[in-house]
Amino acid sequence: MLPRCWAVLGGRAVPGAAGAMLPRCWALLGGRPPRGPALLLSPVLLPAGGRQRTLSTTCARCSKNRRLRQKRVISERKLTRYFVDHRKVRVVGGQGGGGGHSFYSEPRKIFGGPDGGNGGDGGHVILKADRQMKSLSSVLPFYQGFHGERGGSKNCYGANGAYLYVKVPVGTLVKEDGKVVADLTQHGEEYVAAYGGAGGKGNRFFLSNENRAPTLFTPGEPGQERVLHLELKTTAHAGLVGFPNAGKSSLLRAISSAKPAVAAYPFTTLNPHVGIVRYQDYEQVAVADIPGLIKGAHQNRGLGMAFLRHIERCHFLLYVVDLSVSQPWIQLQDLKYELEQYKKGLSERPCVVIGNKIDLAQSRISLPLLREQIDDRVIALSALTGDNLEELLLHLRELYDTYVKTEQSRGQSPLKW
Repeated sequence: MLPRCWAVLGGRAVPGAAGAMLPRCWALLGGRPPRGPALLLSPVLLPAGGRQRTLSTTCARCSKNRRLRQKRVISERKLTRYFVDHRKVRVVGGQGGGGGHSFYSEPRKIFGGPDGGNGGDGGHVILKADRQMKSLSSVLPFYQGFHGERGGSKNCYGANGAYLYVKVPVGTLVKEDGKVVADLTQHGEEYVAAYGGAGGKGNRFFLSNENRAPTLFTPGEPGQERVLHLELKTTAHAGLVGFPNAGKSSLLRAISSAKPAVAAYPFTTLNPHVGIVRYQDYEQVAVADIPGLIKGAHQNRGLGMAFLRHIERCHFLLYVVDLSVSQPWIQLQDLKYELEQYKKGLSERPCVVIGNKIDLAQSRISLPLLREQIDDRVIALSALTGDNLEELLLHLRELYDTYVKTEQSRGQSPLKW
């Protein structure tokens, strides 16, 4: 090997040693391997410091990075940017293709008659519910359907425009001028947001006994144009309802694999999270962590109605109250009042009261007082230490089984995850 080749590899040659240079090393050096016998080269390199190191059989440029990629940890503030539960969309169907205008002509058949084909229909814009979608952030503000092709000669019809599918999360509500036009609650459910225009007619279509050589042909019709408002209502079996800092996110982390943001200082969750509680018989119960409510939320105070609508999809409610306060039953009364003011009958759904932070000294004093003030069942637990979580999981399964039996008695299919 030439001395300059050793310099490229970061070392210097050792005279007298033997070894074979690999062809890929020649490629790195910008040359070709010799066709004759292989050159005997030294596999030992001496760096600038004089320490010997072995020449690797693989090159650093050719080696692959085999380290597994880890999912980035997204903060609550950045996650809020990605989570969008309302979107205004303008959809326009594809325009139909124009009709063809031609006459058939060949040797010895000059007057063959009209042979212009019809144009293809424009493509529809279709909203399709997909369980893999969790937010409306990927929905664009404008969608245009594919246009149909123009009709050709020899009675060739133009191709229809392909359908344009827009994936939306399950639980998306479609509104137009304030009226609900579609409710996508099942996976794979579709709604045609904008119909494509019809294709134009070619001059062959207008052939008749009165008109043997029509020259009339029509253009394609424009597609339907609409402005729709999309609203996402989180679909889950149970909803965690409570005031800020009651421990809803910590409780969801304790009973499921969801990872909502928690910290040792007071703050509120800015977007809902859904966790899945798995049982041994492979049944799965979805629990939604609704952001904390405050007094006057039905009047759009605080987060307001932006997240109150997510509670509408929940079939039973889990009220989370903080037992470390002096009068925890006041929190429960305020929560039911806000739900009832937002939608009548919402607070009457099957529910259970969860007294969180039982590990604190004040909580043990407030627990018997809470049970005296209310008639609902109270489950005292600690989301931090995991005390008495088994009782909550068993009662959660009872509420789920009751919901399934109720839906089956009505002839409807219950929500499955």
